Amino acid sequence: MATVTVNAMGEQCPIPVVKATRALREMSGSGTLEVLVDNEVAVQNLRRMAEGNKLPFRAEKRGEKEYAVTMTVDAPLGDAPREEPPVIACAPDSRGDFVVAVDCDTMGRGSEELGKILMKGFLFAVSQLEHLPGTILFYNGGARLTVEGSDSLEDLRAMEAQGVEILTCGTCLNHYGLTEKLAVGGVTNMYAIVEKLSAASKVIKP
Repeated sequence: MATVTVNAMGEQCPIPVVKATRALREMSGSGTLEVLVDNEVAVQNLRRMAEGNKLPFRAEKRGEKEYAVTMTVDAPLGDAPREEPPVIACAPDSRGDFVVAVDCDTMGRGSEELGKILMKGFLFAVSQLEHLPGTILFYNGGARLTVEGSDSLEDLRAMEAQGVEILTCGTCLNHYGLTEKLAVGGVTNMYAIVEKLSAASKVIKP
């Protein structure tokens, strides 16, 4: 499978989507389309484009203003004429002003094994929401979900790439000896956690 890379760094909507659409039309077989952009709105617009074409989508944040969006193409999209696509409306930021607060690496009470499965499913479900949370807070046992080895890293990184703020309590990471293993998002403190919770329109707690 060939990989086609489109560099849309520094480009504003709708240019990244226009370039990606053109590249998809030019792909003669199966492969991967990688689009490089530097803003979250472009990531969200490319996600909508991928969904419209029923293509698997993945977003990765590689730097402060560097995102890589990939779409997997199993077969050519068809014989659509290779012309400029119609004007595309730039989608506004789809993040909401609600906060998700996670204080444990399991969900519910009873079986710990089942609780871990439920928590993984919960975070995946959050990543699929039409309106993503503005911030996800991890504290106490929830800090284990943002470090190396977590089963939820891919979902969390995908949300971070779309602008969701991922924050983990620094005191909690230190308590569990995980400070050096943080793999997604940033470190925060109790003052910031309280500010995020108090300013949110609503707080979701699994």
